[in-house]
Amino acid sequence: MSQQLQEFTSEKTAGVGREMNQLELIKDEDEDLDELMNARDDPNGNNPHKSVSPGPGEHPLQYNYSLWFSRRTPSRPASIQSYEQNIRQIATVASVEQFWKLYSHLIRPGDLTGHSDFHLFKEGIKPMWEDDANRSGGKWIIRLRKGLASRFWENIILAMVGEQFMVGEEVCGVVVSIRFQEDILSIWNRTSSDQTTTSRIRDTLRRVLNLPPNTIMEYKTHNDSIKDNSSFRNTKITL
Repeated sequence: MSQQLQEFTSEKTAGVGREMNQLELIKDEDEDLDELMNARDDPNGNNPHKSVSPGPGEHPLQYNYSLWFSRRTPSRPASIQSYEQNIRQIATVASVEQFWKLYSHLIRPGDLTGHSDFHLFKEGIKPMWEDDANRSGGKWIIRLRKGLASRFWENIILAMVGEQFMVGEEVCGVVVSIRFQEDILSIWNRTSSDQTTTSRIRDTLRRVLNLPPNTIMEYKTHNDSIKDNSSFRNTKITL
């Protein structure tokens, strides 16, 4: 699947690149965010909660993936209930062609403002610590200086849907978190206690993002996040 995705990417990149800035799903956040959130049942029948299949002649992905979006006011205290109310499923894709069609209509993460997140997760997994697929897992965290989020997000989601991590079902999804002073990229896996798998994910992450050898990598279990109600505080730091 990785080679197939790369071949399709090389054929379509030029056209997709032109579309990226012309067709944005979120053009003006304050004006269009409600439209984005309410697009879950449109006249064309694109219900993101309904399982999708590859179309005729399309190249199927190994897993279906769902895109989620969330934004909240930082001053408001976070809770499981408020988080679940803020997060919205936008679309689900089952093929390489469907993925690029969705991606080419999205605003780049670096152009988002405020406290915003894109989440791309395997279909059926909510981007929540408490989800059954995530509860025993954790996430690798990379903090980015402003201006890098869009490129790194593209690289990591292509690696995920292209099955470059080679850890079976262990990868649950990836998140890009836009914050005021920095942006944060994270990849979630199912089993935090599996040191071999988490190390392989870390090493693959370094490779696909072309990270310098001295890049700080942080890991945090979802159980610890549930305990301290925080995604990015009190992490374990490695080099």
